Amino acid sequence: MSTSYGASKEILQCITTAVIPRRELCVKDSNVSMLKSSRLSQKFLVSSGVCTKFHCRSRKTTIVLSMSCSSRDEKAEDNADRLTYKDAGVDIDAGSDLVRRIAKMAPGIGGFGGLYPLAGDSYLVAGTDGVGTKLKLAFETGIHETIGIDLVAMSVNDIVTSGAKPLFFLDYFATSHLDVDLAEKVIKGIVDGCQQSDCTLLGGETAEMPDFYAHGEYDISGFAVGIVKKDSVIDGKNITVGDILIGLPSSGVHSNGFSLVRRVLNRSGLSLKDQLPGGLVTLGEALMVPTVIYVKQVLDLVSKGGIKGIAHITGGGFTDNIPRVFPRGLGAAIYKDSWVVPPVFNWIQEAGRIDDAEMRRTFNMGIGMVLVVDKEAATRILEDGQGTNSMYCLGEVVSGEGVSYH
Repeated sequence: MSTSYGASKEILQCITTAVIPRRELCVKDSNVSMLKSSRLSQKFLVSSGVCTKFHCRSRKTTIVLSMSCSSRDEKAEDNADRLTYKDAGVDIDAGSDLVRRIAKMAPGIGGFGGLYPLAGDSYLVAGTDGVGTKLKLAFETGIHETIGIDLVAMSVNDIVTSGAKPLFFLDYFATSHLDVDLAEKVIKGIVDGCQQSDCTLLGGETAEMPDFYAHGEYDISGFAVGIVKKDSVIDGKNITVGDILIGLPSSGVHSNGFSLVRRVLNRSGLSLKDQLPGGLVTLGEALMVPTVIYVKQVLDLVSKGGIKGIAHITGGGFTDNIPRVFPRGLGAAIYKDSWVVPPVFNWIQEAGRIDDAEMRRTFNMGIGMVLVVDKEAATRILEDGQGTNSMYCLGEVVSGEGVSYH
């Protein structure tokens, strides 16, 4: 849930209508080079081959300069019915502003993990986080066994972006009245998450706070510390134009955007026990799937070389998180159809009538981690991944800041 410095830069949307005359300005974006893709879906799956050829392709973006009054009124009415993260009470821009203010007081703040130099050749890398309002769904569904995995994942996935191996984890569990059986379920999930990330649950704090939390509810937060050699830190400084973006699939919504998810659920009229439209499980089961812990997979890939930057796709989605690992002046060109979007995101977008740009800035959309690698490494990684972990060739690094979708 770390907050990004970068302001959102979405690709300009083409607004078209068959009956309203308009004046258009066509802009050719010659800076955007694309990965060669299949005609059907521009998808690069490990199972369907390795993306080894790259070429430039110019794109044309159409910008509407004028619209009739009636068209503007219809658009305003249509937009009024569309949900946003801010409508649900979460202001990403306010969070970004706070990070900028904190950075003035504590320079260096803003990365996925904080680096502390040890005497010798290593850094400690630390991160802290919670699971947000996903807890509300845990209370409603009664699924408490996996929320601890989410908690561990949010911190260890952040620190592994520096190439750090997690060493230990600390947790904080607070409730109005301690239900020992429930607390045991939550902490068992934390233990499971630590085992998945090969780190030690070193300790924690249990706080019983009468009248502070609603009856039967609790809050959790966590703190992870890892270690990395100083000459092995992955910091994105050597990323260049033409480097390739590889995406590791998410298991679903993970642990971000649940304030908007809950608003969509209320609007849809469905319950958590209803079947997910287009899916084989209930909405509750789909939304409570635990966050993927990428530590072992990422460290294995890092050990083979060629990885220049890693972005954990949490709050801020692709739009804010990917640019955090880029040097100034570089951005990402991404194919919209280059990976499989889980059905839960299609339901969220349709039920909430949420714009594409808002979805991309709120949710991971099926990709939980993005690796920035050189072309040679991209070929090797995708070849080596056949038959094990799915991964997608998402796009490439281009000149110009921000993330564009094609």
